Amino acid sequence: MYDKEFNRDENKEHRDHHSSYGHASNREHRGSYGHGRSGGNHSYGHDSGEHHGGYGHGGSGARRGSYDHKDFEHRGGEKGRRPMPAYDAKNSPIKLGIIQKLYVQRFVEFGAYLGVTEEKVTKDEKETAPKGVILEVLLPRNELSEEVRTGEPLDVFVYLDSSDRPVATLSKPKLTLDSFAPLTVKELSNFGAFLDWGLPKDLFMPFGEMKEHPREGETVLVRLYIDKSGRLAASEKDIYKMLSTDSPYKKDDDVTGRVYELGVDFGIFVAVDDKYSAMIPKSEKHDELHIGDVINARVMDVKEDGKLDISLRDKAYVEIDNDAEALYQLLDEYGGVFPFTEKATPAVIERETGLSKAAFKRAIGRLYKERKITLNNGVIRKAVEE
Repeated sequence: MYDKEFNRDENKEHRDHHSSYGHASNREHRGSYGHGRSGGNHSYGHDSGEHHGGYGHGGSGARRGSYDHKDFEHRGGEKGRRPMPAYDAKNSPIKLGIIQKLYVQRFVEFGAYLGVTEEKVTKDEKETAPKGVILEVLLPRNELSEEVRTGEPLDVFVYLDSSDRPVATLSKPKLTLDSFAPLTVKELSNFGAFLDWGLPKDLFMPFGEMKEHPREGETVLVRLYIDKSGRLAASEKDIYKMLSTDSPYKKDDDVTGRVYELGVDFGIFVAVDDKYSAMIPKSEKHDELHIGDVINARVMDVKEDGKLDISLRDKAYVEIDNDAEALYQLLDEYGGVFPFTEKATPAVIERETGLSKAAFKRAIGRLYKERKITLNNGVIRKAVEE
């Protein structure tokens, strides 16, 4: 039905219409934030001067924008190229970053334009709309089926393409606006990281929104938000308040979670099953952990508000056995006697053994009870085997 409904008049109307969010240059744009991989380029084969994304003129022509030249280059523009007006989230009837129902209004040779109603957006509406307001959006031809008709409603996701123009897709991304999900880092740049979120153009996460610099191939928990320039972007911040506190887990259950923040004052924050709020307490130190690490842990406690306290350690009696065995082997490395007493400070004990003072005393008590060590004025010495 697509080819039948397209006609030359509509194609001419589209060529003649130049909104402020497009321009008549045929030069290839690089992606947002200077990301120029082929995956972020157009897949529907038309000149950049033909696709304008339905942005309003604002009645005064294209503006140059309020950011400086350095920021303009960061946004992927070329020197002398007019910057795109920032997306107006408040006034746009079509929203970025969410799944929404839009209607097929008209067909063009490289796709179909969608709007919030079945009626076409008029030229006058486009020219008088405020800058950055999305009145219609292109669904590329390669996403159209032969059965699609004018007036048909479609559930689509709208985002900005590699030239910062709004485009619709029938594909479902791995996360939507104000939600969070684990995404894999595909590439690092001078400004941040590009994440795989299931769409042709990768999702950008600036360094300023990271808790820790990731490596390519790592998976991190991020949320989707709209930045100050009107773009969709990823952030590792504020995940804590988005996690659920109604987990099905109880004390002593085994769980799997992903580290999303290394708290200095409280402990290590973990998203169990990538959605439930949990924390490894500060008393259980794990310097080897990094953001994005997936861990297996045990639920120590379920707090009144539903948050989980979890531990990487086994149950106490198992842990004492493991700690005692580790200390006994460490004694051999020290020639059979520790260079510190049982009354040493917690900092010394942790530095030398990797245990808290409480865990150290429990393990020493076990070894002494089993007559594997002697204690003389606090000096810990390996017992002589009879």
